[in-house]
Parts: sequence; C-alpha cells; structure tokens
Amino acid sequence: MRIRVVTALLAVALWGSWAVAAERGTTLTWHGHAAFEVTTPKGRIILIDPWLQNPLNPLVKDKQNPLDRIVKADYILITHGHFDHVGDAVAIAKKTGATLVANFELASTLAKLHGYPKEQIGFPTFMNPGGEIRIADGEVLVAMTPAVHSSGLGNPFAKEQESDFVYGGNPAGFVLKIQNGPTLYHSGDTAYFKDMDVIGEQYTPDVALLNIGGHFGMEADMAARAAASVKAKYAIAHHYGTFPVLTQDARGFGEAVKSRQIGFLPMQPGETLMFEGTQPQVPQR
Repeated sequence: MRIRVVTALLAVALWGSWAVAAERGTTLTWHGHAAFEVTTPKGRIILIDPWLQNPLNPLVKDKQNPLDRIVKADYILITHGHFDHVGDAVAIAKKTGATLVANFELASTLAKLHGYPKEQIGFPTFMNPGGEIRIADGEVLVAMTPAVHSSGLGNPFAKEQESDFVYGGNPAGFVLKIQNGPTLYHSGDTAYFKDMDVIGEQYTPDVALLNIGGHFGMEADMAARAAASVKAKYAIAHHYGTFPVLTQDARGFGEAVKSRQIGFLPMQPGETLMFEGTQPQVPQR
C-alpha cells in the first residue's frame, strides 16, 4: 500500500513539473547589437551571435561584465565569422558547456585558433544554408538560411608575412521553429536578396530579427522589405547604434515596417519579450 502511495505521489509531482514546463512560455532577450537569448518553453537556452560585451548592453554601460551573469547556455548559434557576432562565444562555451551550431569552417576555426572546446562541436550541429537540424531533444528545429555578406576571423597565430584573417565559411541566417512557441528568423548581417521570399514560403516566421544599421548590411527600407519577403508577422531591429557608421535608431525602420502592415516590436538592449505560444506579449509603452 505504501509503495502505491509513494508511486502516486511521484506521479503527481512529475505531472506537476511537466505542467509547469508546459505552461512556461518562450522568452526573447536582446543583449544589444545582434546578440539574442532565447529560452524555450522547456527551459533550454539558445544564444545567437553572443557578443554580450557590446557597448549597448546595459551591464557594460554599468561597468559590469555580462559573462558573470551567465549561468546556463545549451546552444550557441553563430551566423558568420566577424568579431561582433562571434563575440563571447568561446568564453561562454567554456563556462557552460554550450554546443556550437555553425558552418564547418567557422566551427573548426573557432576550435583550432580560438579555443572553442572541441568536444562541444561536431557533425550533428555543423550546418550549411539549406540544411535543418533538431536540437534540444527535438524541441527546436533550426534551419540555416542563405545570407549575402562576408565572413572571416582573426588569426591570433599569424606570422608577420601571413594574413591576419582566415575564412569563416558562408555567412548565414537562422530560423528557429520552437515547439509550443514562435518561429523566429535571425537575419545575421545579410543584404536584402529576393530569395528571402523562399524563407517566407517555407517557414513564415512569427518574428523576424533584422539588421537595419546599413553600411555593412541592410538599410532600414530594405530591412522592412525583408520583413515582408519572409512574411513575418512582427519585426525587431538589431545591429544598429553600436558604432558611429551605423544607423543610430530604429524609428525609420519602424515606420517602414508599419507601412507594410507588419507589427513593429521596438526593444531596448537588456529587454525581454515574452511569448504565449506563438504570440508576443507586447509591452505597453
């Protein structure tokens, strides 16, 4: 009889834990520049282009080290091999054991030249544009999408007569299709290209995270066109205001997005957006 009671209590406890996990929504945090943190309904943490020590991060402005706040990361996704997107990936990986999702050349270079733990990279999470993988025990489908940009990493071991840079593989974007959550598209630093229509046809993201800074990527008007091409319901701006050569605010992008009948979600660095299923809970400003 006692065994039955204990078993019943255990079943109730497990059901309660599952119910809490099922009720937990997805969250999206913008750390500034192109760095986003996604927490899934089951509590998996995914970092995209994790340059957490960028100057827009409120912790950096407050002279704190954002890496001190990182206690968990399950996956790190990197769109391309530039310092402002690779960012703090290696330090975070060493601290958390996070698995890298990136193209083969970028992942290999990060391991060989920059110290990304080799046991945290491998063929299951190597990708190229056009491919899809499932991570987080199947909770998240990740698709790597094409991008029109460049990709190269510094070589800390280069001799005087050698190039300071090594090839970082094809630049890319990512689509994350989250079970019981939204579908997100992160553009990386791509220029606009007409085949973004295919991303919209295939994935129809709920939210598009789009670079709008110009100079090295899309200008605001073209970023709004990208939001329409991928058929996003909502758009969030990134990759602006960090350097003097970039667009300094997202107002023009917001107006251009709204003119295309797409929802504009303005975020501030350090801010977190919550989702109920696929729907963002838009804060009142």
